[in-house]
Amino acid sequence: MRKGLVPGEQVIVTTRPQPRKLAGAAAAFVLAPALAAYASAWIIRGGAAGLVPALGGKATPWLVACCVLAAAGVWLAYCLPRLLRWLGTRYTLTSLRMVARHGIINRREQQADLASVRNLTVRETLLQRLVRSGNISLETGYQGVVVFRDVPEVARFRDFILDAIGELPDGHDAGPDAAVHSPAEALPKHERRWTG
Repeated sequence: MRKGLVPGEQVIVTTRPQPRKLAGAAAAFVLAPALAAYASAWIIRGGAAGLVPALGGKATPWLVACCVLAAAGVWLAYCLPRLLRWLGTRYTLTSLRMVARHGIINRREQQADLASVRNLTVRETLLQRLVRSGNISLETGYQGVVVFRDVPEVARFRDFILDAIGELPDGHDAGPDAAVHSPAEALPKHERRWTG
């Protein structure tokens, strides 16, 4: 993210979505080989041949191989995509914007300029409240609503966003080249008079 910053922009915090989304994949990662091992042991002890006598002993290696392939299929088709999706998602809050990047190979990016944020909403389901995560919606004038899902430590992240919005420079305090708003300020300091 640092290479995409504009001059003067600083990264405040970078995080990934709440890892609770990986709970099902983690359970499948553990249960698939356990069930494959149990089924393989049952097949080797003759359970399959006793259930279907036509299989005989010659089918045992093939049935065990099917159990191993089924466990590998669960890992590759279910666990790995969810892990990669989680690893490929990052939420970055900078001093000027909120950025969400999704994907490792095919990348998708959402951005919301903090200066254009009109409303910040935090929504939490019961499960999200238990793990202190939530969805942050940033309503902007021209972009509509940008939603960042399953942000961890959502209350703290909301405070970071509000602090960053509060520290944005005002439109009139643009620096030494800013326009002068009062005719008295246009005069040199020793010629200014109090008119009040």
